[in-house]
Amino acid sequence: MTQSGDERGFIPVKIAVLTVSDTRALADDRSGGTLADRIREAGHVLAGRDIVRDDVEEIRRTVRGWIADDAIDVIITTGGTGFTGRDVTPEALEPLFEKRMDGFSAVFHRISYDKIGVSTIQSRATAGVANATYIFVLPGSPGACRDAWDGILKSQLDYRHRPCNFVEIMPRLDEHLRRG
Repeated sequence: MTQSGDERGFIPVKIAVLTVSDTRALADDRSGGTLADRIREAGHVLAGRDIVRDDVEEIRRTVRGWIADDAIDVIITTGGTGFTGRDVTPEALEPLFEKRMDGFSAVFHRISYDKIGVSTIQSRATAGVANATYIFVLPGSPGACRDAWDGILKSQLDYRHRPCNFVEIMPRLDEHLRRG
């Protein structure tokens, strides 16, 4: 259920996109391009975009840099969520999560099931929060990126979405870090 409150103004979010692939370059990165286009169309800021190989340390190094960057609120990765030997994005990023977002995976798979049926089980899409930065780990297909953005992220990254959204809780994501 999507509701918008007209009394709230839009707040642009700063989003970085990371494509994980051994074979793509920016010129032919359809999944990263799909996300970048949707981010801009929604009125958000594309704060970074990169491509790294399917390598745990390369993925972590890039994402850690973005997590530490105050100019980035959200990181969306695409690629490396399958079951082959080179698919290592969840292994690279889940250890960085301070909190897992299990509901993201559940909703993503529900949306995906409506499009591709039981083939959705071949994705290990996941999400979490690290250093007050949201991290969403998506499959490497443009269709999966569209499904995740259109079905989940577009509304949850819109401050006007009711009854709740990710933007309104951003200021409180690091409360546990300030207690100590």
